[in-house]
Amino acid sequence: MKTLKSKLAIALIAAGLSFNIAAAEIKVGYAADPVSMDPHEQLSGGTLQMSHMVFDPLVRFTQDLEFEPRLAESWKRIDDNTFRFTLRKGVKFHSGNTLTADDVVWTFNRLKSSPDFKAIFEPYTAMKKVDDYTVELISKGPYPLVLQTATYIFPMDSKFYSGKTADGQDKSLLVKHGNSFASTHISGTGPFIVTSREQGVQVVFERFKDYWDTESKGNVDKLTLIPIKEDATRVAALLSGGVDMIAPVAPNDHKRVEKADGINLVTLPGTRIITFQMNQTSNEALKDVRVRQAIVHAINNEGIVKKIMKDFATAAGQQGPAGYSGYEADLVPRYDLKKAKELMKEAGYENGFNLSMMAPNNRYVNDAKVAQAAAAMLSKIGIKVDLKTLPKAQYWPEFDLCSADMMMIGWHSDTEDSANFSEFLTMTRDEKTGKGQYNCGYYSNPEVDKLVNASNVETDPAKRSKMLQTVEATLYNDAAFVPLHWQNLAWGAKSNVHIKPIVNAMNYPYFGDLVVDEK
Repeated sequence: MKTLKSKLAIALIAAGLSFNIAAAEIKVGYAADPVSMDPHEQLSGGTLQMSHMVFDPLVRFTQDLEFEPRLAESWKRIDDNTFRFTLRKGVKFHSGNTLTADDVVWTFNRLKSSPDFKAIFEPYTAMKKVDDYTVELISKGPYPLVLQTATYIFPMDSKFYSGKTADGQDKSLLVKHGNSFASTHISGTGPFIVTSREQGVQVVFERFKDYWDTESKGNVDKLTLIPIKEDATRVAALLSGGVDMIAPVAPNDHKRVEKADGINLVTLPGTRIITFQMNQTSNEALKDVRVRQAIVHAINNEGIVKKIMKDFATAAGQQGPAGYSGYEADLVPRYDLKKAKELMKEAGYENGFNLSMMAPNNRYVNDAKVAQAAAAMLSKIGIKVDLKTLPKAQYWPEFDLCSADMMMIGWHSDTEDSANFSEFLTMTRDEKTGKGQYNCGYYSNPEVDKLVNASNVETDPAKRSKMLQTVEATLYNDAAFVPLHWQNLAWGAKSNVHIKPIVNAMNYPYFGDLVVDEK
């Protein structure tokens, strides 16, 4: 007697259609796992990857950086300050609750209170409920990046996150690096539910049986995310069959993966800037623009790209890459050891000084090696570096405290636009608005702040680009940070795991749409 599954397969074949009927189970080796299950606790790639697996945004980017509907099935601008989203009906949360406009408004208000996310939502005054399946996003003035913003609204289950825990804690509480209800419990609308999680060991995701997107071809029913810190160990796990997919694949391992039978390497140009920030509050010398310029001139980022990144990156002189609004072709890398020594002498530091440096060792490609190279380069101008590298989970709490004179940070623009780099990395720190949330250089320039804010209400693309070019030039001249490179992206997977259609420049594959062939 034929099973229903086999009958369906036969019918599809007879109709001339191909269909992957078998459910799949895969293991994915990542450099690190998400530090929390609270989608609003940390604005990071790991958190956003988890959000796309367990939640769903109103709108998401396609591979071509266009917009496609998700929980919002349509949208339109009502006036200069009002954008209306129509929500899908019948969408279920993992708890069984039904998504309504109340959940979207509740989520927006929580995002506005998040230390990491509130800068993204600072241009808005409110999210208003029109009816159970319609909301309006109200901006303070004309705002050009509303749909970009909407990609960061992952509606949370307001009923699930409301009320008190057994020990009296508010379930909606948002705690940075803390043990809150939201950091350990999760209910989204996404393709996967979390069935088990052991920080630093593994997170197990299983397909949500009531997932709304019935048109998705994804057939992964179980996905186990395994953090594997070491690049070589991650590749070995893929080649031995211990995992089915890995990310990232370090530049040193590309040829090894490409040559392996039954394994595919997928690469994309990246837009994530890797930088060092120079803390002007912890080290007196760094207040002098000549010292900061000397440090920028002493670090050979083109050499780092060639030798450490194996040319799988692009040396940077500014924040935004080519193609972004605000990119200025004249702002190029400026390694010049002679010039660096002259600047140190001019600033009165001919004999150098001591400086502390911190970097992660499992967050960015070759992050620890890049930090070690930078420290060695600074020694050539007399700067004695005390370098400490830490795993990602331990690094971010230290970064939040700006614990060293130089801190490494990478940033992928949340809006695919250069203003976002400034909003988080170089604008004056402002706890109220969230601007400068990741500015551990404590760089502050009122003109930069003014121009970035003005760009966020300028709807003329040419005028806006000119403003952002002025921002980039000012940061360049002030040596506000040390630009290293834009990091390219690489994934490795078994040939039956079709990752090419689901990976993207944002570096969070849409695992809900992943198709895996039977072996």
